[in-house]
Amino acid sequence: MDVVDGEADWGRVAGALAPGLLRLAVMLTGSTTDAEDLLQATFARAQRHGRRIAAMAAPAAYLRTVMVNEHVSDRRRRRLRTVPLEHDVPTTAPVEVEHDVWGWLATLPRQQRAALVLRFYEDLPDGEIAAALGCSAATVRSHVSRGLASLRAALVTEETR
Repeated sequence: MDVVDGEADWGRVAGALAPGLLRLAVMLTGSTTDAEDLLQATFARAQRHGRRIAAMAAPAAYLRTVMVNEHVSDRRRRRLRTVPLEHDVPTTAPVEVEHDVWGWLATLPRQQRAALVLRFYEDLPDGEIAAALGCSAATVRSHVSRGLASLRAALVTEETR
């Protein structure tokens, strides 16, 4: 009976957090289809520890970390190829991605993209981003700084055209 209750708790937690995690996945991947795959991979990886995750004080932070790690891992990079959007996300998507924003984010390395999305889209402090990326807060600041510098350069180049 205890296992059933644990599974029910995990199901409630996963269901409650899925919309927010899907929005994060769309920002990380730029594709609704890839975002759904990333969310599914995140839940598949986390499900075996579902009871423990459901009992956590901050399951969203844990699942966000699992998602970011899944996104930036070499194994994932080999399984999926990232294709920048050539059109807007259909209006039936759970979240709309502005084409220009994703186009610029797609030019960045995955670590920089993840750091910028977690900083500006999820509004997380450096410490939480560092925990999600598995690096130091100083490295997070470096990723953000370099990513913003690249985006500024791209914007200046586009404005001079």
